[in-house]
Amino acid sequence: MDEFKVSEQKMLQTAGLRPQQDEEPQRPKIEKERLIKWMDTLQRYKTGKASLENRVIASENWWKMRNDIEEAKETEGNRADFKAKSGWLHNVIVSKHADLMEAYPEPNILPREPNDSDHARMLTAIVPCILEQCKFERCWSDNGWQKLKSGTAVYKVTWDADKLNGLGDVSIERVNLLNLFWEPGITDIQTSRHLFYTYLEDKEELRSRYPELKDEALSNGFEASKFLYDDHVPTEDMVTVVDHYYHLYRNGKRELHFCKFVGETALDSTEEKGEPLYDHGRYPFVLDPLYPVEGSPAGYGFVDLARNAQTQIDLMRTAILKNAMVGATPRYFIREDGQVNEEEFLDLGKPLVHVRGSLEDTSLRAISYTQLSGNYINYLSDVINELRQVTGNTETATGSTTAGATAASAIAALQEASGKGSRDSTRGSYRAYSDIVELVIELVRQFYDQPRRFRITGEMGADDFVSFSNNGIKPQDQGSFGGQELGPRLPVFDIKIEPQKRNAYTRMSQNELALQFYNAGFFQPENAETAMTTLGMMEFEGKDAIMQKIAQNQTMQQQLQQFQQFALMLAKQYRPDLVEGLMQSMGMQQQAPQGSAPMQAPPEEITGGEPKHMRQAREQAAAASQPQG
Repeated sequence: MDEFKVSEQKMLQTAGLRPQQDEEPQRPKIEKERLIKWMDTLQRYKTGKASLENRVIASENWWKMRNDIEEAKETEGNRADFKAKSGWLHNVIVSKHADLMEAYPEPNILPREPNDSDHARMLTAIVPCILEQCKFERCWSDNGWQKLKSGTAVYKVTWDADKLNGLGDVSIERVNLLNLFWEPGITDIQTSRHLFYTYLEDKEELRSRYPELKDEALSNGFEASKFLYDDHVPTEDMVTVVDHYYHLYRNGKRELHFCKFVGETALDSTEEKGEPLYDHGRYPFVLDPLYPVEGSPAGYGFVDLARNAQTQIDLMRTAILKNAMVGATPRYFIREDGQVNEEEFLDLGKPLVHVRGSLEDTSLRAISYTQLSGNYINYLSDVINELRQVTGNTETATGSTTAGATAASAIAALQEASGKGSRDSTRGSYRAYSDIVELVIELVRQFYDQPRRFRITGEMGADDFVSFSNNGIKPQDQGSFGGQELGPRLPVFDIKIEPQKRNAYTRMSQNELALQFYNAGFFQPENAETAMTTLGMMEFEGKDAIMQKIAQNQTMQQQLQQFQQFALMLAKQYRPDLVEGLMQSMGMQQQAPQGSAPMQAPPEEITGGEPKHMRQAREQAAAASQPQG
């Protein structure tokens, strides 16, 4: 829980925010008036975010199937007896999260100048290692749940000076949206004048780290909104700590500064040290909205989209359930002066019921029961289909077939159409992932002064251990031209995001395509021109590498022919007796050039044991929800 986690010691020693332990602590000199003004700004930002916070909390209740709490609020308590709950909306989120994890990304970092190619390749290899050390896949999964439920995922990318025994490294963590506050009305948090991140911390622990804190400073009166936790979480011994990020302009350059404070007491400040927090000058937070809305960097999720349909489903199920219970349990009107033995009447195990006096219809009468017509059942089915349609979680998206679609190609086409929503959502997450990778590269550029060792995957899948520092990606002096200083050059990289994990059907498709190219003679040097023309009209992953290989084979074949002609000419001049044998050798080699051995098509049991069109349909269906599918 973000409210109760102890914030990392952010680059305090590296950036000079806190003195070494053997030095006397130095109080920041942020004025009390500025802290009061910042706290007022924080309160104003929280007021402007109240509607979003209520929606996020309600979405979490729906996710935990506590939607009766929210429905009771909406109906002013008139549905206090609401009982039926169904997991249609819950299943939508689970299915979309599976699509998101199936498309877990990896970065491909590309240079903008030829001189930066080697460093781009190194960054492509080591950035995934940095993310793995940060346990980013778990963070990606947790934020995926939050994005799908409430509509917005938040990442925090900072430098943790305490990592690696004080050497420091990048830290990436999930942030609770309720604890982040920005200027109301903006759509990009980088344009906010101030950015606040709050969390609860134990008073005693905080006092041990900052002895200058006084008791009156440990009660600032600010408290962020919270989810309705299952456990009771006491907060009597906790105090809200505020991390304040803001920009200052110095010498025409925008600098990012940071101040940690509690109430009216500042704990750390970059402004007093005269050094910005990060050289990149950006807020270390990345927001990933699902469905964006105007006037806010946050979006809305599947709960907001489908909660009305889910409410109708639950209410209809409740009505049908009550009607069934009424029909299964007959009820009766009985006169107060009736002589029927009620105890025996209610005991179904007694075949005889005693009655005093005469038994008349007016003494005991069954309450009439009206069975619900089939129209209500049809309406319930229609609402369920509506929920599945508006969320893109139709039968074909989950692997089922619809009536009238039995051919594999038809099912695959339906799944391709139903996967558009998942692909669009995943591409949005890829944009946020690209921003995260950019922040990681900038932190590496600033803080990787000492070489670091990484284990990467080398050639042929072997482990390779490399060393990397920021020497090659720091600003580089370009010298002067014509008496004018050219200034420093900053190596800039482009980031291309691709899915990391390939499913079995994708690999099968690639293998089958390679066999088809081989059987068609694409790799025979004499067929290079035809193969290059054909490949130029095709589109598949890895096409450029295949075209380069075919061009290399053609060049090698041409060089081989030139050497053969030269060798034959020399033999005719100096060793005529070898000419016949040499020509025969050349003729044999021409009859069986490299890569030209004929090969029969593999049997069905090797390629999957089913017809080709069925395999292709499965492959298309498996890749329907992937951005590169």
